[in-house]
Amino acid sequence: MKKILYTLTCTAVLASSVMADFTRVEMGAGAWMQTPKGTATYTESGANGLYTSSEKEETSPYIWAAIKHPIPVLPNLRLEYVSLKDSGRASGQFKDFTITSASTTLSYDMKQYDIIPYYNILDNTAWITLDLGLDIKIINASYRAAPSAPFAGYSDSVIFPIPLLYARARVQIPSTDIGLEADIKYISTGNSTVYDARAKVDYTLGFFPVIKPAVEIGYRVQKIDINEDSIDAKLDIDFSGVYAGLMFRF
Repeated sequence: MKKILYTLTCTAVLASSVMADFTRVEMGAGAWMQTPKGTATYTESGANGLYTSSEKEETSPYIWAAIKHPIPVLPNLRLEYVSLKDSGRASGQFKDFTITSASTTLSYDMKQYDIIPYYNILDNTAWITLDLGLDIKIINASYRAAPSAPFAGYSDSVIFPIPLLYARARVQIPSTDIGLEADIKYISTGNSTVYDARAKVDYTLGFFPVIKPAVEIGYRVQKIDINEDSIDAKLDIDFSGVYAGLMFRF
């Protein structure tokens, strides 16, 4: 977590110092209080494994940074990170292991890295901002089936990218330091749908001259529904809940 925050900070500072034409750098960090829900199944050659979430509330850290510049032909850049965890019951036969006890717990840690090049369609025009772009969501998921005699346990990890369309809209309330904002990352293909949507309100402490701190609070919903005939593992999981954090504008 500290390494990721340090990397994002260095990236923003270095970019703004090397290219003096940048008009704005923003970054933030906070916590997402969300409840995981859903299932994962594995079916191949008679195998039939099932994972079901215990639906316990989790608190997940998130970090983001955005760099906007005045060169029209080049996209701006937004980077995001969030770490999601869940645990639940597993049963049946999976690719490399077989659950032999009804009390076996399976847990996973899903780190998500979003790389978002985007274009600023409206930039506080009549107090409205509109961004459109592409999100490459890189998921690094590690999972572990806990030992439960006579099962010895199992652990593994997988990394895979998901491309999504990105849109963000913001309204700055006139004569105030209050902003209303929503964004969505979305793709739907075949029988699969993935989206990540947020809506928030933020308040900027405008009396600081150079670095303007702000607070943000909102609601976030994420859905990962992957159900393709060519893939043996099927996912139908979602995360939803309130998030809150601090922001800094340069």
